[in-house]
Parts: sequence; C-alpha cells; structure tokens
Amino acid sequence: MLHNRRVDGERLGGRLLVAAPQLADPNFARTVVLVLEHDEPGAVGVVLNRPLHVEVEEILERWAPLAQAAPPGVVFSGGPVSPDAVIGMAARGDTPSVRVEGNWREVVSGVGVVDLSTAPEDQPVALDAVRLFSGYAGWAPGQLEAELEDDGWFVFEALDSDVFADDPETLWHDVLQRQGGKVAMLAAYPPSPSVN
Repeated sequence: MLHNRRVDGERLGGRLLVAAPQLADPNFARTVVLVLEHDEPGAVGVVLNRPLHVEVEEILERWAPLAQAAPPGVVFSGGPVSPDAVIGMAARGDTPSVRVEGNWREVVSGVGVVDLSTAPEDQPVALDAVRLFSGYAGWAPGQLEAELEDDGWFVFEALDSDVFADDPETLWHDVLQRQGGKVAMLAAYPPSPSVN
C-alpha cells in the first residue's frame, strides 16, 4: 500500500485510487479508479467497478469479440466526465502484431490504453481482451492532491487483473482485502453506517 501522505509530488499514473468508506460523493462512493495520467494539468482515470447494462456490440461492434474475452463483456461507466467519450483498456497479447498503426500506451504491466478508431487487428500490439469505459474521472490541477490530503482515497499498486476483474462489483472489497492489516478490515465496512 502507498499511504496517502507519501504521494506528495509523486505521479500516480498506473496506480489505483480506492475510495475511502467515508467518501460521500455518489460519483465515487466505493469505486476503484485506475489513474491513466497524472501531471501538472491534473489527473485522468477510469472507474473499474461500475459495469453498465450496455453490450459492447451495441456501440462498437468490431470490439465485441475482445470484450467477450473479458466477461461480462459490457461497457463500464468510467466516470462522470464526458460520458459520450469511450476509452478502451486492452490486455496485450504475447506476440507482437505485424501491423504498426494506431496508438498503444501501457498503463499497468501488459495493460494499456488502446486507440478504438483503429481496428483490433491493426493495433501496434496483439490484443487478448478489451474493456470499454464510457466517460472518465477527471481532476483539475491540485484537486486530487487535496482529496488525498482529506483522506478521501487510498493509493495502491495496480494489478493487470484489477482492470479485467471477473467480478468487478466486488473489486472495492477485494482490493482493500488484499492489502492486509487494518486496511483489510475496511472491506467489511457497511455501505451505510446505520447498517451496523
């Protein structure tokens, strides 16, 4: 675990933000966010644990087979900013693609942001699976740092399996649980303190 106080001045790209139980913002309550970029202009990430009831084939049919390789094969709500924008996160295959068109930016080992305007077979790397996120989470300069200072988020190392979790709705619990110690106990925190 990376304690919030140790991230001062540190870039958080490729790390997880896990909402603290007391984070009241309904956009982020009990969310796990993968930070894609964090620099002077602010931070951008995608919420990993909010699947929608929209099949990938309904919005980007050519990506549906790779989405089915990472069940549940639906679009996820990536965050409240620009919900009409779609970000693709893909798992890189073992063998490089013959083609070198398109963009690939690795965020976590073996997982990167993929250019959805380029066909899957034309990507610069071979792909095993994809998850699509409608919208994203965004922070203005200094905003994320202030939320960390207020203990709104925990910062943890990300695993490639977090992006493609088999049961994304339990990801918040699972990430906290694997930290061990006192942090793991927070995984049992009730959704509402009145449910005690």
